[in-house]
Amino acid sequence: MNIAAVFNALLVSALAAVLWKYIKLREHVFVVEEELVLTRQSQELSRVQIDYHAALQALVEDGTRMVCTGRMHTDRICRFESLCYSTEAEEFVFFHSNASVMLPNLGSRRFQPALLDLSSVEDHNTQYFNFVELPAAALKFMPKPVFVPDVALITNRFNPDNLMHVFHDDLLPIFYTMQQFPDLDLESRLFFMEGWSEGLHFDLYKLLSNKQPLLREQLKTLGRLLCFTKSYVGLSKVTTWYQYGFVQPQGPKANILVSGNEIRHFTKFMMEKLNVSLEESASEEYIVVFSRTINRLILNEAELILALAQEFQMKTITVSIEDHSFSHIVRLISNASMLVSMHGAQLVMSLFLPRGATVVELFPYAINPEHYTPYKTLSALPGMDLQYIAWQNTDRENTVTFPDRPWDQGGIAHLDKAEQERIIKSKEVPRHLCCRNPEWLFRVYQDTKVDIPSLIQVIRQTVKSKPGPKKQKGTSGLYPGKVRDAKCQASVQESHLFRKH
Repeated sequence: MNIAAVFNALLVSALAAVLWKYIKLREHVFVVEEELVLTRQSQELSRVQIDYHAALQALVEDGTRMVCTGRMHTDRICRFESLCYSTEAEEFVFFHSNASVMLPNLGSRRFQPALLDLSSVEDHNTQYFNFVELPAAALKFMPKPVFVPDVALITNRFNPDNLMHVFHDDLLPIFYTMQQFPDLDLESRLFFMEGWSEGLHFDLYKLLSNKQPLLREQLKTLGRLLCFTKSYVGLSKVTTWYQYGFVQPQGPKANILVSGNEIRHFTKFMMEKLNVSLEESASEEYIVVFSRTINRLILNEAELILALAQEFQMKTITVSIEDHSFSHIVRLISNASMLVSMHGAQLVMSLFLPRGATVVELFPYAINPEHYTPYKTLSALPGMDLQYIAWQNTDRENTVTFPDRPWDQGGIAHLDKAEQERIIKSKEVPRHLCCRNPEWLFRVYQDTKVDIPSLIQVIRQTVKSKPGPKKQKGTSGLYPGKVRDAKCQASVQESHLFRKH
């Protein structure tokens, strides 16, 4: 045997072993560096420290775990451990292992129509939540996960540009969902998955948590596969009082479960976050008039303000969403004796009014106040203690319409001539479903000249004296427990009328 060949073979074997160790060492270094990067990405989300290797091992071995409350998708909220989200596929992923838990285990019924509603708006087909199921072994072939260490509340905002929707559909339900689960405290984080941008009122959502809420689009910058260590999905609907007419014409919910006491507990929290003092009291009583600056205008607003001031001998102040900060508006409304406004989303701010104050809602021509009652319903909740008054313009001459505007701003030029003429001649918008009824849009975007004598007369029918808030504690019905061990005791008195002597 050639000694040189043997020596060469030994040298090649030794070199191969060294190269193999070097390659494995490089692979280990790469894995460690990747884990460090993913750990940093996780910690960019939160100050919470996370052991990436332990978290990944737990995901592989334990998979995803889910336990839900509620019997139907419309009242269900689910708690997850290790629920993941693919930012590329925009799908949530449930990883199965031998230790996974899924309650309720619905099988194919999970898609009839969904596991749960992501929004507080009931059974709306754009708000459904579900996930895809994969074995935990599939993680080998997927991007390395970025772990989200914060306790997460995952939900949808319904319409973040509309103040009524912001409060009724989002803020109140989020607040009381967080009250329902102790670990959804101020250090938890909100994740909004509906796909909207921040919107006009995003600062209000920030008040609910000490951590910045994250939007669906922002998740793509964090990684391709995100895994929430602990999360809650869905919202409580218990605080909602109104349905918007998707199935039947809009109106109060059939089974309202919230009272003014819960509403006022929420507004107290919001006022504290806005640094609006609860002890603050106005030096004089006053009326607030909401001024709209884009559409649905009050054409004789200055005259109206003067008339209210003279009639009630009170200072009258105008505010607008466009020109004043939210905290300034809350500060004014929280001490006002009366709030006057055209029908519109800004009237949801009446939930900040003090007890005993008056809400005056103005309706344009041909819009029946009895058909559109979100703020009337709010005012009538037990414990709100607000007086509600509706006024409707009944004079066609006191309205200005805009038939040539785009359809979503009340225009009807896109309709055929006969339909346009019918709408223009109509004296009342018929009951209708949401959300594109052209006759409703045509009338709701009118500008109105308020008939001031008739408005004052309507207000005086309810407000007999000078309006003003009542500094009183909230009242609510008290219901005694059932009677136990009831006993009857008869008292027989001797009658002298029939006594024989």
